[in-house]
Amino acid sequence: MKPIKVGLLGIGTVGRGTFEVLLRNQAEIIRRAGRPIEITTVADVDVARASAIVGQHAKVVASGLDVVQDPEIDVVVELIGGMGIAKELMIKAIEAGKHVVTANKALIAVHGNEIFALAAQRGVMVCFEAAVAGGIPIIKSLREGLSANKIQWVAGIINGTTNFILSEMRDKGLSFEHVLKQAQALGYAEADPTFDIEGNDAAHKATIIASLSFGVALQYKQAFVQGITQLQAQDIRYAEQLGYRIKLLGLTKRVENGIELRVHPCLVPSKSLIANVEGAMNAVMVHADAVGTTLFYGKGAGSEPTASAVIADLVDIARLQSLTAAERVPYLGFHPKEISALQVLPMSQVVTSYYLRLRVADQTGVLAQVTGLLAESQISIDAVLQRAASEGESQTDLIILTHHCQESLMNEALAKIQPLPSILAPIVLIRKEELS
Repeated sequence: MKPIKVGLLGIGTVGRGTFEVLLRNQAEIIRRAGRPIEITTVADVDVARASAIVGQHAKVVASGLDVVQDPEIDVVVELIGGMGIAKELMIKAIEAGKHVVTANKALIAVHGNEIFALAAQRGVMVCFEAAVAGGIPIIKSLREGLSANKIQWVAGIINGTTNFILSEMRDKGLSFEHVLKQAQALGYAEADPTFDIEGNDAAHKATIIASLSFGVALQYKQAFVQGITQLQAQDIRYAEQLGYRIKLLGLTKRVENGIELRVHPCLVPSKSLIANVEGAMNAVMVHADAVGTTLFYGKGAGSEPTASAVIADLVDIARLQSLTAAERVPYLGFHPKEISALQVLPMSQVVTSYYLRLRVADQTGVLAQVTGLLAESQISIDAVLQRAASEGESQTDLIILTHHCQESLMNEALAKIQPLPSILAPIVLIRKEELS
């Protein structure tokens, strides 16, 4: 049978993994796809390096335009990243009637609505399994495997860099700054780690997950995003004493008046499966009405794990390209006419529970004063941990876990508590999710 001819844009870490896995496992892939899948052209600015990798197996060009304009190419695999030339080349490939595979979560999260609309007009597939959680097949699971379910919430550790940092902080009691340098030395964090540690990477992935789960348009700009840069080792210790661990989660929930879409540090019960995901691993929990709670776990990045997802998309294209657009799996798992107008709630309307750490003067009546102001805002308390002041100290930490309340009420209460003379430092707030 005629092979699928693939043009590869970028042969960096993931591109090289894709090329090598496809070559190594070609016989098995043919058995699954029903036809050969061949990378015939590779575009990379470093032609010499790319040529050394591909040898005689593919042609190497310096410009991606040579790939997207080649009439012999059936599928373009975009592994450049970013939203500049990558978007331009993807649009040109779609306009040329070529199917597209990408690992570019930022491009899909921010411009996916536009890209899918154009692809639908041209009758081509846009596949992006590798854009979320690397080698974990979470997109296929949400789009196909769980299609009988009404999904209620999804919570994911979807950034390995931040999970590595939080795991090391908990295990070794080290500061964020110290562990970040360690992560950079080991290659888990970039020289400029901002995209990871500020939560943007996880927010792109959570945006895609939300659309696949609830059949809504991609709404990245409405996501609430908070990273881990302000977390302190003492909060991780206190959480442990209270039976919780702190993880950076991407969360999306179906609620009565919309959906929640948020990325932030979270206390999760230490006995839960997701709390025990350590190092640079990823995990995604999905709670749905028919299947209950499922957990997807594995490597969220790396050359061959991500290549696994890229090649899975190529196999899907080989199987499905002969079908009409109406017969294929929709881009976001729901037919375009069925995409809901549900909007992302502002964070002020989100209902969750909280961990509060207050640095307070060690004097009588402080706890009563604080709990009284919380009660005024209709916030009830779940647990309190008060560390006894060391000898000679005049201040201590007061830790409070609350029951569920709307975030606007919590903000209102903190605005009253923070100015009290007995509050000696900015109050630390971390949200808490039981995931039950």
